Amino acid sequence: MTEQVEQGPTALDTAKLAAGVAILAAGIAGFYWLSDQPIWLRWLIVLAALAVGALVSLQSYQGKTFWSFVQSSRIELRKVVWPSRQETMQVTLVVFVMVILLGLFFWGLDTLLGALTRWLTGQGS
Repeated sequence: MTEQVEQGPTALDTAKLAAGVAILAAGIAGFYWLSDQPIWLRWLIVLAALAVGALVSLQSYQGKTFWSFVQSSRIELRKVVWPSRQETMQVTLVVFVMVILLGLFFWGLDTLLGALTRWLTGQGS
């Protein structure tokens, strides 16, 4: 039985991340540098730089870890049981009723405490 040793990020992984960021930065710089070109072409360059930069970054240790996290999140998201329309409407109604009741309670409490303060300080009518 062989024991697996988990490798951490290396200098090459850091270089891959830096290259991904540099590619994106070059795409953004190209957007402004090519200001005489049509806007759709400039945006296409930025989107292409984003895609290539992401692909380069995903080849790093951190990128692979991130992609693994995304895949795990998608699996967990499929396990979520979403409420039915009726359950959603019932919970929404309960929230609205509680907001109104608590609003009235705090309005009454504020009025009572304001009147009590005015009476104690003698600054009322």
